[in-house]
Amino acid sequence: MQAKQITVFGGSGFLGRHAVRALAKEGWRIKVACRHPHRAFFLRPLGQVGQIAPIKCDVTNPDEVEAALHGSAAIVNLPGILYPRGQSFEEVHVTGADNVAQAAARLGIAAMVHVSAIGAGTESESRYARTKTEGETRIRAAFPAATILRPSIVFGPEDQFFNTFAALARFSPALPLIGGGHTRFQPVFVGDVAAAICAALGHPQAPGRTYELGGPTIYSFRELMQIVLRETGRKRLLVPLPFWLASFKAFFLQLAPKPLLTPDQVTLLRQDNVVAPTALTLADLGIRPTTVEAEVPAYLWRFRAKGEYADLAQGRAG
Repeated sequence: MQAKQITVFGGSGFLGRHAVRALAKEGWRIKVACRHPHRAFFLRPLGQVGQIAPIKCDVTNPDEVEAALHGSAAIVNLPGILYPRGQSFEEVHVTGADNVAQAAARLGIAAMVHVSAIGAGTESESRYARTKTEGETRIRAAFPAATILRPSIVFGPEDQFFNTFAALARFSPALPLIGGGHTRFQPVFVGDVAAAICAALGHPQAPGRTYELGGPTIYSFRELMQIVLRETGRKRLLVPLPFWLASFKAFFLQLAPKPLLTPDQVTLLRQDNVVAPTALTLADLGIRPTTVEAEVPAYLWRFRAKGEYADLAQGRAG
């Protein structure tokens, strides 16, 4: 029996690499559609010979999107940006999502999973959140049977959250607690999100539904910074930073090629990022969420002063 083919848009990113690996294990033939396919070549060893094929596709180009979908039975739509660089929030989150959904409807694609984000809302002051919501609306209008996944902050070996603050702690005498560090998060392991994507493609009740994905524990921003310091073995001040001052600093930080913080991200931090009490969750897809404590130590060790041998060195010193 020939394996079914799936197109994964944005498969070369952080979540994408884990989703591609999970799909390959389930036997899918995968077309990884991204703007720079040479950056996705590292994915090919994750499957059998010829199972994973990077192809060039810009989701803002309807013709390229349709070409990327030919021959596929399903779609996973992942593209998302945290700050505009070359492409705007509207182009990636709205136009791109609309192009994918419209093409899927025209070609009669059987299944679609679209990854959005917790916190999306039309009333939000954040452009990121508003465009994520508009993207969901376009998806639903063109492809009503799409499954939408809204993860909280996603963590894993290549994440931009724990790794960023662990790197900052190597050089900075203090870590900022934006808004006092009271904002709540429900971090979800990237492997669990990848498993949710696979589950949604085969779950009979998933089409047309929206799931919010979070881990088993809710943490404040302060508690997450304390985890970073504990796992890296560093003592740093945790300094409360009012939202207005964080926005002022972010105005200048956003000018960097890879900004540590943007004004839009400060706006996002004004609201909790947790699963709603009435939402469908990982459990409804048959997935037991992984804890932060089970995974984060396995990749933050490289930020310790003596790396993976820090515990051994401490034992000898004692």
